[in-house]
Amino acid sequence: MSEYNDATKAIHAGARQTQEQENSEAIFMTSSFAYSSAEEAAGKFSGEDDGNVYSRFTNPTVELFEKRLAALEKGEAAIATSSGMAALMTLAYSLLSAGDRVVCSRNIFGSTVKFFNTYTVKFGVEVVYVDATDYTAWEEAINDKTRLCYFETPSNPLYEVVDVARVAELAHVKGALLCVDTVLATPALQNPLTQGADIVMQSATKFIDGQGRCLGGALISSKDIVDVFTAFMRSAGPCMSPFNAWVLLNGLETLSLRMTAHSSNALKLAEFLETHPKVLKVNYGGLPSHKYHELAKQQQKDFGGLLSFEVEGGRKAAWTFINATKLMSITGNLGDTKTLVTHPATTTHGRLTDDEKFKAGIAEGLVRVSVGLEGIGDIIADVDQALAKL
Repeated sequence: MSEYNDATKAIHAGARQTQEQENSEAIFMTSSFAYSSAEEAAGKFSGEDDGNVYSRFTNPTVELFEKRLAALEKGEAAIATSSGMAALMTLAYSLLSAGDRVVCSRNIFGSTVKFFNTYTVKFGVEVVYVDATDYTAWEEAINDKTRLCYFETPSNPLYEVVDVARVAELAHVKGALLCVDTVLATPALQNPLTQGADIVMQSATKFIDGQGRCLGGALISSKDIVDVFTAFMRSAGPCMSPFNAWVLLNGLETLSLRMTAHSSNALKLAEFLETHPKVLKVNYGGLPSHKYHELAKQQQKDFGGLLSFEVEGGRKAAWTFINATKLMSITGNLGDTKTLVTHPATTTHGRLTDDEKFKAGIAEGLVRVSVGLEGIGDIIADVDQALAKL
């Protein structure tokens, strides 16, 4: 469907009707598939004949989600997983071997740091962290043993923006692959594969679903690389359920519209916060004052729905603000239609050591807001009355 725009692909890419002629995508809630003969079963299991074998391997609903997401990401193929962290596990265990090095940005999701530091290193893989936007540090850290480079852009929760093409060039000189987590932008706002990345990782749990209903993850890349991920999937089994794939397909249909609305609300809230006397700093790429505003404009179609800000008074002040909100849900998730608020230092990044939090810029006074689709006047009014309690 290369002749169609992304909004059209999000609704039609990969679709096929069954003999029932349904207009909405069917959901295939089945663990296995039946055959007309032992010979047909043998052909499917051996791979000589195309077709479904087992839902851990392939499922029509999951496959449709993969094809549609790959089309939006401008990738050749995708593989769907049970969660974003399952996608990270698939990435690491498929590509890395003992003696390999991973060069990773410090400013990434706390569970990603924990996964790399606790589990990946157990198998003889070296993990090295650099400041996300220190390109000299990237160049010095990427050596001949480097197999994978990894970062988020924009980052959660500080909204650091990394130059994808620049790090990709540094990685490729040493024969390393670059994986970019772009969960905050989604394919509606950014396509790292067109900017030099080899792999994109998505937590579909967030904005792709958009309503906090289910978990899901995905890796998008070339067909050859996705085939490597698929081989791991068939043995290890971190697969996406057909039901979750069906829910996420529905999320993709409205993703572009929602991301435009999230971006609009987030910018207005960021502008309000920037002028508020009780706010020390606002982290949002849509603000012209933001350090990475110009790079974000180059790499992204818009700025997305997540921001963070810092209040004076540390954890006590941050918790006072959060507890005083009335409209927001206090939760560690992001990307819902509802506005969500959390304290990163004790939730999403709570498992990091104090030193790791300091290096990643996760201050005790930092508050993260995933700006929803409520009326922006109502969101600002809630923030204003909560700040008044400080």
